[in-house]
Amino acid sequence: MGYYNDQYYGNSHGPRRRSLVFLCIVSAIIGGLITLLFVPLLARIGYFDNSLVQNQNTIPQYTPTKTTSVKVNSQITEAVNKVRSAVVGVENLGSSDDPFSTENVKQGTGSGIIFQKSDGKALVVTNFHVIEGNKKVQVVLPLSNDKSKTVPAKVLGYDQITDLAVLEIDAAGVTEVAEFGNSDTLQAGEPAIAIGNPLGPQFSQSVTVGVISSPKRTIDVTETTSTDVIQTDAAINPGNSGGALVNAAGQVIGINSLKIAESGVEGLGFAIPVNDAQPVIQQLIKLGHVPRPYLGVQLYDLQEMLPSAWDELKLPESVQTGVLIKTVDANTPAARAGLKSRDVIVAIDKQSIDNSSELRKYLYTKKIGDKVTLTIYRNGSKSTVSVTLAESPH
Repeated sequence: MGYYNDQYYGNSHGPRRRSLVFLCIVSAIIGGLITLLFVPLLARIGYFDNSLVQNQNTIPQYTPTKTTSVKVNSQITEAVNKVRSAVVGVENLGSSDDPFSTENVKQGTGSGIIFQKSDGKALVVTNFHVIEGNKKVQVVLPLSNDKSKTVPAKVLGYDQITDLAVLEIDAAGVTEVAEFGNSDTLQAGEPAIAIGNPLGPQFSQSVTVGVISSPKRTIDVTETTSTDVIQTDAAINPGNSGGALVNAAGQVIGINSLKIAESGVEGLGFAIPVNDAQPVIQQLIKLGHVPRPYLGVQLYDLQEMLPSAWDELKLPESVQTGVLIKTVDANTPAARAGLKSRDVIVAIDKQSIDNSSELRKYLYTKKIGDKVTLTIYRNGSKSTVSVTLAESPH
């Protein structure tokens, strides 16, 4: 039992088995045809997820990747392209520390702006502190293909108070001259573009962009001197000094001069307003220095003095600010006007003076030969003195 005779079984059921196999094959073919015909139709009416049908019946088509060239142009790029070639590098060369060497060595780098080209010469404005103490100065001109050309430069003049200097170079290789804008019309928030050589020639003609943080700030550059500057948050780094601060029209509105480099301080850069710089530049071209009137005295701020010194001066309680004359130089406007040591100046031309910086700033607005009236206290007595200003020695 349980054992089948294959020959017997096959002989008695052969025809029926073949019919059953044939029927299965026909049914499979008919079922496949029905599936091919009706599944796409059901998918189109939403019965099936159409993505499944597509994935099963669609052969992925691969197309080659196309490269698209996009032309980027903006007001900023147009401004940079207009002035960039006029921004150059400035190198300060000094004597070597090696006593056996006669070669000049680089002791500082900065930036400059070509602002004039005529008669085969080109003029470059930069900062005084960039070329200070130089034995020789050279200018690095930008050329095409990231190349440069170094040429010798002649210092036409400099002014330490405004931190400006003018250089002269051969005009061969000079392709662009910068256009000066109007720094008196600047507004906080308008675009500001700084161009220069931060950290030297390796990053020449670097461009940083920000805004005008303030069109006018008064900052102290020394203990006795203050100046008006443009404040910007465009990045200004060592080597940017003397470079261009540019507006959206590609015009130079300032000469980058300094930044506040303290821990935790960012975005505080300053530039000399171009409207303030231009009269100084013209004086440097013409005379090599800036003629300024002076009194011929050594001053000390009252607010820096000890209370006991105030008692010795016998000043009234109403006097809280002013400047003390420490010494009077011989053969100077102050000496000729009769000013003496220990006189206290409290006003000039009826304008109150708080400190020596304010006094100097007012004097720099006057001309050689102008007369000013000083209000002074001497031994507790108030009086006025007229002084005829002469040119400061240089």
